[in-house]
Amino acid sequence: MYIQQLYTNCLSEAAYYIESDGEVAIIDPLRDVEAYLNLAAERKASIKYIFETHFHADFISGHLDLSKITGAPIIYGPGTQTAFPVTVARDGQQFQLGKLTIEVMHTPGHTLESSCYLLRDEKGAPHAVFTGDTLFVGDVGRPDLFSGSLSKEELAGLLYDSLHLKLATLPDQVLVYPAHGPGSSCGKNLGPQTFSTIGEQKASNYALKQQDKEGFIKAVTDGLSAPPQYFPINARINKEGYTELDKVMEKGMQPISVASLKELLGKDGIVLLDTRPSHVFTEGFIPSAISIGLEGRFAEWAGSLLPFNQPIVLVTEEGKEKESLIRLTRVGFENVIGYLEGGYEAWRKAGEAFDLVIDVEADELAMDLPHDDKLLLLDVRKPAEFGDGHIVGAVNIPLAEMNDPASLSTIDEEHNVYVHCAGGYRSVIAASLLKRQGFHNLRNIVGGWNAIKEQKGIPVEKEGAVLN
Repeated sequence: MYIQQLYTNCLSEAAYYIESDGEVAIIDPLRDVEAYLNLAAERKASIKYIFETHFHADFISGHLDLSKITGAPIIYGPGTQTAFPVTVARDGQQFQLGKLTIEVMHTPGHTLESSCYLLRDEKGAPHAVFTGDTLFVGDVGRPDLFSGSLSKEELAGLLYDSLHLKLATLPDQVLVYPAHGPGSSCGKNLGPQTFSTIGEQKASNYALKQQDKEGFIKAVTDGLSAPPQYFPINARINKEGYTELDKVMEKGMQPISVASLKELLGKDGIVLLDTRPSHVFTEGFIPSAISIGLEGRFAEWAGSLLPFNQPIVLVTEEGKEKESLIRLTRVGFENVIGYLEGGYEAWRKAGEAFDLVIDVEADELAMDLPHDDKLLLLDVRKPAEFGDGHIVGAVNIPLAEMNDPASLSTIDEEHNVYVHCAGGYRSVIAASLLKRQGFHNLRNIVGGWNAIKEQKGIPVEKEGAVLN
């Protein structure tokens, strides 16, 4: 028996490679499937099955491309309907993998088709369960994502039954391998680990400790934030299918000269995406470019902020063109038409106009605050982060809402806008969006809230209580 978790940090996503006697099962693969193929080749094994725990909303699965390359069937749980051929398994159905057995456990609640996969060892004893978005470490899947006409309360009721009548009945030593780790928007507050055991989760997971269904429903539905806007798009793509990755890569890996880019930027609808590190972007960028640096939760913010129906041109660090494109395809972007040849440096060498964002340290903010009556503090963190502590008088517009003109109604062109997030990544994205919308009196606070809260002379508060 060999099990490997293949974890992708920027999406908080875990896929799994399971092998026995040269036969392999892949669970919840990402769209770029090379890692699974390479691992199987290195171990001289062949991929026999592709299991999907549900229709993922936060990334595009690699099920179609991996199935085409390997001939392995795509297996979903009961009730699944797709626009392409799949094996719809029965609850309790078993699949032989070498000396091991993989048993389907239909566990609706996160979505209606959600299923877990119980791995039994050579003696038939339960060894591990791959729980998808049904059970996380310290959390459970949110029950408000795209399951027909059912309410989140009705889905939460189904989830309660799935957890207590199926998963919680497994032996305590059974390993729990979920589809996501900390930072994922598929739950409310996932724990820091990416695997656990049934016993540990029964003892510590707030949802499994809820003994009655009514209390459970309230616990898992209270405090749910709005899901990222790309979630329904990704869920639909995973259900209906997509263009082969090779074709998307061929289209997107086209070099575009400075002269050609200037022509493109003169047309409506072109999106210029700069994936260089945020601290590099602020020092100089092509006007109208949107900054989403590869160093952060790149794919998630791209899916949340960029249009899926408009052509995208990339500006990257040298050698990062392919990585930028692949990470965009993971959340469903298929309309990248190329990258700027030579990157931003080529643009500057050609003598073209450029823009920048002024960076300021927290101590500079402390000096400016008492003397600038036009200063507006813009905090782009999530509401929960803002409520946990913020500068007195700051305006909270979460980054996910920055494309909504109504959200920016509190800002006018006369304001000197000082923008920050927690550490500096999201604030640069926000600054680039504000620049595109005509706001140019901007300052980016380096280090964000992490630096601000340590700086004397900046009044901060938490839920109305002044802290200093």
